[in-house]
Amino acid sequence: MTESNEGPVRVRTAAEMADYDSAGEQDHSTPLARATEQSLWARSGQRSRPPAPRPAATRVFVVANQKGGVGKTTSTVNVAAGLAQLGQRVLVIDLDPQGNASTALNVEHRQGTASVYDALVEGTPLEEIMVPCPDVPDLFVVPATIDLAGAEIELVSVVARENRLSKAIAAHPRIGAAAALGEDRFDYVIIDCPPSLGLLTLNALVAGEEMMIPIQAEYYALEGLSQLLATVDMVRAHLNPALAISTILVTMYDARTRLAAGVAEEVRAHFGEQVLRTMIPRSVRVSEAPSYAQTVVTYDPGSSGALSYLEAAREIAAKGVTS
Repeated sequence: MTESNEGPVRVRTAAEMADYDSAGEQDHSTPLARATEQSLWARSGQRSRPPAPRPAATRVFVVANQKGGVGKTTSTVNVAAGLAQLGQRVLVIDLDPQGNASTALNVEHRQGTASVYDALVEGTPLEEIMVPCPDVPDLFVVPATIDLAGAEIELVSVVARENRLSKAIAAHPRIGAAAALGEDRFDYVIIDCPPSLGLLTLNALVAGEEMMIPIQAEYYALEGLSQLLATVDMVRAHLNPALAISTILVTMYDARTRLAAGVAEEVRAHFGEQVLRTMIPRSVRVSEAPSYAQTVVTYDPGSSGALSYLEAAREIAAKGVTS
């Protein structure tokens, strides 16, 4: 309780806010007040909202865009961390030889470390390779090492080489339907792809059921997207008819510019309800976090970037339950 010129002002605790939000009531405070409350709550180390409902079966997401610098890996790790903070059990598969997702999630990925390379080339089970993220409970990682750069060449002569990742995921004992696996299952598998449309990305597209495409809110955002969509159509027609583009995430959004607003409008006009309402703003904190081997959700949980990714994660969880 604090005092003001107009009398006492009631400041809600984190527990009270949880009860308030879960009751489905409307918050009539100002946007600044809501942001401040969420920031204080997040910095206290508690979940900023009640847990999201768990899906009836593991949802396998592919995060892909052959255009570099659109926030693909950043979105992978932060959405994964956001989902884990919302009570989901998440497995991130780093399929990029650069290993940036492994870096951000603070797991070992030096050359020689057991990695997704062993699963693709040697057939090692994923459960023997995955490691827990030390900073986020219920988040596990299959790391990538530089060895993965040679995997495409080594797999050229392998029969059904585009199905290697799909088979590895299907064989995991914690991936599947709730009815068969119970509470110990993974709710989400999120695959971070390299910025190309090669064999590694093809493996991800064959393994995935849903696809998330991060699109940068800048002039060249949609350039090259037609090539990605054509590849997705080809995969649907010949290899994985279940693959669906379920999520478009607008990243690096600068509300001060008309250009960003125009790109966002164009994306929404083209993709409709597949575009998340939440857009990820440009944020120094988002860029800084990987240098500390963290996601922005753990590095600065009260920042605009962290709160936006958490809200995007909640949208993704909600869409899965209602669809």
